[in-house]
Amino acid sequence: MLSKEDSYRTALREMVVRLEKGGDPVADLGNAAAVLKKRLGFYWVGFYLVRENQKLVLGPFQGAPACVFLAPGRGVCAASVSGKKTIVVPDVHEFEGHIACDPNSRSEIAVPVFDGKGTVRAVLDADSDRLNAFDETDRRGLEDAAGLLRGCWDL
Repeated sequence: MLSKEDSYRTALREMVVRLEKGGDPVADLGNAAAVLKKRLGFYWVGFYLVRENQKLVLGPFQGAPACVFLAPGRGVCAASVSGKKTIVVPDVHEFEGHIACDPNSRSEIAVPVFDGKGTVRAVLDADSDRLNAFDETDRRGLEDAAGLLRGCWDL
């Protein structure tokens, strides 16, 4: 079995190959979510796309059905967008304003995805059905994955 670090390295290599063959933002985000789910085994992983007024709309994902719209200023993903930084939540029930799309979600990590001009265009969101599931390795790995996606909006 691969270590978590090796699983991220493998996932990132596969994402690079798929992005080189891609060229459509929806397809590229869909493949990214699928690769991360396959390689890291997340309970849920996907993207929320930033729309006007910072409203977040469900994008490509892997896992159980999710909330379609997330209001600005509420929840982990919105905090990631407004702060332009990664948010790691060991226990979602202790995060003020958490939006419970799935009652089995226990911990979460949300990573902003920037375009080439530095504007947040999406949030890479991963959930676990375990408490304290995300650590520094996940933060670095998912930030690297988000960095690979910068070019999706520059097409």
